[in-house]
Amino acid sequence: MPASKNELLEQVHAIAKGAGELVMSVYRSDFSSRSKNDASPVTEADERSEAFILSALRTLTPQIPIVAEEEVAAGRIPKIGRVFWLVDPLDGTKEFINRNDEFTVNIALVEDGAPTLGVVLAPALGRLFAGAIGIGAYVEDSTGRRPIRCRAVPAEGLTVVASRSHGDVDALNAYLGARKVASIRGAGSSLKLCVIAAGEADLYPRLGRTMEWDIAAGHAVLGAAGGTVSDLSGAPMTYGKPGFDNPHFVAAGLAA
Repeated sequence: MPASKNELLEQVHAIAKGAGELVMSVYRSDFSSRSKNDASPVTEADERSEAFILSALRTLTPQIPIVAEEEVAAGRIPKIGRVFWLVDPLDGTKEFINRNDEFTVNIALVEDGAPTLGVVLAPALGRLFAGAIGIGAYVEDSTGRRPIRCRAVPAEGLTVVASRSHGDVDALNAYLGARKVASIRGAGSSLKLCVIAAGEADLYPRLGRTMEWDIAAGHAVLGAAGGTVSDLSGAPMTYGKPGFDNPHFVAAGLAA
């Protein structure tokens, strides 16, 4: 186990980048997809990325169990304690198949039910978001690495992010009600949480089904940048739930 959270974050950053290279090698090819038992799609990129991440994390932290999407789909669910990894090797498989570039590699560390460290890599966009509670968050792209922080809501109103693949416009409008909204922006995968962390948006209500591995890494980045993820009652989102299903939730920046 690395001696510090900073060191651990750098190691996970490197693991995500390695997985991203495998994902992109498939993305550039004439790949195919198939359906899993739950009818969700899976590709060779999901499988190659997950195998790489599992091997790297088991070497880095052999004592920490790993809950990973394709492992769970295959019925391989480890016994978890107060600390475990949550991995989505390719979040936004539909975006990957549709070749719109908005898919991500997600790795999160959960401690006592809360994600405390996370990396979200969008390899086709060349953006990597990372953060750890108590350390802060950053984005790395073609211009280098810089710290990120949630913004206060601008006077013109909220920028709301919504799913490209799972949107319910009526439910979203009902939730927003009379809030002052400047714009609604579509985004794929866990990037929706990361753009709030980067101060590029303010609110992401998710009024549909998600799994813990879909959002844990983005939640960690958002939390490190000053934001929150809560259920519709306002209670903080927790992890390690039976079945790893999430309730409907809201991700928010500062005072959103």
